[in-house]
Amino acid sequence: MLSSISPLGERARHSRWWLTTTAYLLGSLVGGLTVGGLAATLGGLLPDGVRTSRWTLVAVAALLLVGLVLDLRNQRSVPSWRRQVDERWLTRYRGWVYGVGFGAQLGFGLVTIITSTTTYAAVLLAALTGHLGAGLAIGATFGVVRALPSLLMARVVDRGDLHRVFIRVERWANPARALAKVALGGAVVIVLAAAAVGS
Repeated sequence: MLSSISPLGERARHSRWWLTTTAYLLGSLVGGLTVGGLAATLGGLLPDGVRTSRWTLVAVAALLLVGLVLDLRNQRSVPSWRRQVDERWLTRYRGWVYGVGFGAQLGFGLVTIITSTTTYAAVLLAALTGHLGAGLAIGATFGVVRALPSLLMARVVDRGDLHRVFIRVERWANPARALAKVALGGAVVIVLAAAAVGS
């Protein structure tokens, strides 16, 4: 949605970029909080002994490892829903409405195109905690980090600025993908270490 919400596009739609972007950031935060809270609540339904057992932790580590292998293929997306927010919202509704809608979908993560298995990992780890506060923290971090690139658009006043932002985002794509893979690998190590300590 980075290209959909820019000062140029918002001006053409008679909307204020700062308002739409604030709604987008808040929507993504709320979406992240929702998915993190739901996952932690569902995880909390399992008894602590089951959720923190050695076998559960090994299974979670294996799932994270599968995610890492999928991400190492360097494909544009991983198995997921192919649904996106309807772009016609841009012409039908006020900026803050589609800002919230796009942001919530992005922050919830599971109802849009998924480009990295870190989306699944965040949900799985929130469920593994079984604690609402931890799940909310994981979800909030996930939602905010996903929406932050929208702030790169703040100084876009013409097409040249827009192209420069896209070039910068493309330049950061590979380091961001590498960081996601390192995070997944780190999560595998941490979960396996927890399994070893618990055995």
